[in-house]
Amino acid sequence: PVYPRPAKVAIIMSSLYIAIFLVALDRTILGTAIPQITNQFHSIGDIGWYGSAYMLTSCGFILLYGRIYTFFSTKWVFLSGLILFEIGSAICGAAPSSTVLIVGRAIAGFGSSGIFTGAILIMMKIVPLHRRPMLQGLFGACFGLASVAGPLLGGVFTSSKATWRWCFYINLPLGGFTMAAVVLLLDLNEKKPMLSMKEKLIKLDPLGTVLFLPAITCLLLALEWGGTKYEWSEGRVMALLVVFAVLFVAFVTLQYFTRNTTATVPARILFQRCVAFGGFSQFVVGSTMLTVSIYLPLWFQAIKGVSAVKSGIDTIPLILSVVVGSILSGGLTQRIGYYTPFMILGSVLMPIGVGLLTTWTTSTGHSKWIGYQVILGLGIGSSMQQPNLAVQTVLQGKDVPTGTSILAFCQTLGGAIFVAVGQNVFIDKFMQGLEKIAGIDPAHVIHFGATAFKKNVPKNLLPRVLEAYNYSIVNGTFFAALIVACLAIIGALGMEWRSVKE
Repeated sequence: PVYPRPAKVAIIMSSLYIAIFLVALDRTILGTAIPQITNQFHSIGDIGWYGSAYMLTSCGFILLYGRIYTFFSTKWVFLSGLILFEIGSAICGAAPSSTVLIVGRAIAGFGSSGIFTGAILIMMKIVPLHRRPMLQGLFGACFGLASVAGPLLGGVFTSSKATWRWCFYINLPLGGFTMAAVVLLLDLNEKKPMLSMKEKLIKLDPLGTVLFLPAITCLLLALEWGGTKYEWSEGRVMALLVVFAVLFVAFVTLQYFTRNTTATVPARILFQRCVAFGGFSQFVVGSTMLTVSIYLPLWFQAIKGVSAVKSGIDTIPLILSVVVGSILSGGLTQRIGYYTPFMILGSVLMPIGVGLLTTWTTSTGHSKWIGYQVILGLGIGSSMQQPNLAVQTVLQGKDVPTGTSILAFCQTLGGAIFVAVGQNVFIDKFMQGLEKIAGIDPAHVIHFGATAFKKNVPKNLLPRVLEAYNYSIVNGTFFAALIVACLAIIGALGMEWRSVKE
């Protein structure tokens, strides 16, 4: 294949990194802005929704996008995802109520589900495999940078005249640059299957999508509501879990019977070793990273009493180390050819890092909260992009869109499930802690929002309330993340040892 000139590649790759940065930013920028949004809309019960609405749609449509990329123009499918993402962002920015904000998040999530897979596919078309590890590592660095820039920018916008609405408006000019670069510079001579429009639509597995979307929605809603809005034993939550199980079994059965024709997830791709174990690894990394990066700023704001901006700055050690780990592991993979050693290293560092976070108390000092974040960040960075390289190395070109979308789905699903689990565990533990304090009405405290509760608790009881808050994040949410992080080693040890230089 003929690859474009380096200058052209540099501009296109830069525009792709911006798009990935924006998609990742949308997962984390709300962390520091949520207190302001809940205070404005009186909507603490919706906190989980701001993240989950985005996750629901981005998760639900990733696999469908993988199929669309197989049969339609990579360039135009990527652009359509980007346009949807921009429309959703504009709606969020102008939202007059919590409900409209949630709808905008859902539309942005739908668009975002095609962006990551598309970016990797475009990179494959313009860069040879042996030169990709470093560039792939920079994708991981974008996720890392977005995780720190998210809370920071969220804090800056929230505490300035721009307000939290600019958390969404920022996507418009930057996304516009990516669109312009892709439209003007990207010229892909692709050989797509010669099929009529009707044949292509049938190949997209519409029945599979009709089963899969509501299945994932039911699962995420059950996780969102169970234990917070409704008891786990309540009919609604049980019904959602039952419907999820029935639809999911139906989806899997359909995939089995259509495995050689129209399956969204063909078994030969799903059970290829690097895809199966890589997907598991991505699920674990997605769960751990998102859970920790959402609850770290909350811990700093509530326990250390810092501002939204400062809480973003205090998470820089985590993110810088994710970026360094991602770029270093990419560069070294390019040098030695093998990606598996870095996954193994990451899967050892990650649980150690999260485990150390669970030792934090209300009086934990700088050296500990900086050092522990660095260990965790290096672990996440080393593991993050290696499965994507593995898929490009072991699969045939026509199967890479599906393989990549499976990995992206696993990472997003992990994040979506564990943010919901993290919130459940947090509220559960916080309520339990508050119930033990005489003179406190737990429902009253929780109603005030993630940080505003401090102004509404009697001064003499505040230290005990903060103890309860610390315990609920550290021994609740972080402990849940630790359990998942410990499983990372399974994914790493299952990977094939193949070289990108072969």
